[in-house]
Amino acid sequence: MNQYKKVAFHTLGCKLNFSETSTIARLFENAGFARVDFEDQPDVYVINTCSVTEFADKKCAQLVRKALKINPDAFVAIIGCYAQLKPTEIAGIPGVDLVLGANEKFDILQYIEDIQKKEAAKVAFKNIKETKEFIPSFSLGDRTRTFLKIQDGCDYFCTFCTIPLARGKSRNASIEATVGEARKVAQTDVKEIVIGGVNIGDFGQGSDENFFRLIQEFDKVEGIERFRISSIEPNLLNNEIIDFCLTSSQRFVPHFHIPLQVGNDRLLQKMRRKYERSLYADRVARIKALRPDCCIGVDVIVGFPGETDEDFMDSYNFIKELDISYLHVFTYSERANTSAPKLGERVPMEKRRERSKMLHILSDKKKRQFYEQNIDSVRTVLFEAEEDGGVMYGFTENYIKVKIPYDETLVNQIVQVRLDEIDRDGIFKVSILETVTV
Repeated sequence: MNQYKKVAFHTLGCKLNFSETSTIARLFENAGFARVDFEDQPDVYVINTCSVTEFADKKCAQLVRKALKINPDAFVAIIGCYAQLKPTEIAGIPGVDLVLGANEKFDILQYIEDIQKKEAAKVAFKNIKETKEFIPSFSLGDRTRTFLKIQDGCDYFCTFCTIPLARGKSRNASIEATVGEARKVAQTDVKEIVIGGVNIGDFGQGSDENFFRLIQEFDKVEGIERFRISSIEPNLLNNEIIDFCLTSSQRFVPHFHIPLQVGNDRLLQKMRRKYERSLYADRVARIKALRPDCCIGVDVIVGFPGETDEDFMDSYNFIKELDISYLHVFTYSERANTSAPKLGERVPMEKRRERSKMLHILSDKKKRQFYEQNIDSVRTVLFEAEEDGGVMYGFTENYIKVKIPYDETLVNQIVQVRLDEIDRDGIFKVSILETVTV
């Protein structure tokens, strides 16, 4: 019915949003729409929003203006986390025709009766407490890897976070259904699945169907060479999971991303995190005892309300002593409907930036040290399709970025290499030893 109509997508925020955009895009394609780039005069724009940072909120209005500059007659739909939190505010942005909440976004085609511009935006959302359905999603379009959503929502209510308000309670499909989604991916060219969600370690919410049982079943999926865990809370990353991934599994790679947020127990309590830093240190120590070459990434927030210079240095020194591989540093930003701003004195933005810079420098040192520990080691690399100035890139199983002269025959191949030297950009030059898979 919509043959020859064009639709374009823009996604803000996390990989979870990207997997959901990809799933929604396939709905449009199945309905006869042609997916095009943002600048290609589409008839419909779908903007999938984020609520994590203030920048993402502002970006939404900017993207609407950009879309209407390209095609003033385009139908503009806004979906995602910000759409769930602030639907009325978004509906007031000039040129917006449709605003859909957390679960309504997956029924977007039912809300588009026609693609004519509207005098007023249509808004559809329900109280997030009523959102109980789980919609599986996975990204396609990158031949090498896909992001598979196994879980949605969160029951933790950390004091700085709006995710529970935007995505609702923790929920997931059964293990059988979730493994079925992985088998669908295995029918494509994809070699690696990144397992994602909002709080994936909470899969099953304490039932017999838990995350450990899920990854055991994932490990049996034929056709996928690698499984990678995107991010998992330290209190949910138990010894069973660590031991399985690092000593028993055939397909799970030695790479964990474990949010810390802050290395100071007083602030961890104010954040309403479910662990003390001693537990975090224990997790890192166990991982490194089993696999010294395992890559460990860490999320850290700077400038949380009430964070004193002493608190920050306590956190900084704790992180400095951890045997980790890199940091993702986030500067705290005040979010509506969270309790964090009431918990302490506001940290000046200049101080937040200074602390962020210190942690970025520390991250660079940690990453360099981790890379140097891997010089002359033999690894497997999954090479990507993108060509950049005659060079192609890939990642080892333990998440080290490498590059070689572009060779089309190596795209989406897992290749055994020796890590020779680190170049000035901090990327490994390698020698190819053999192709492991075809």
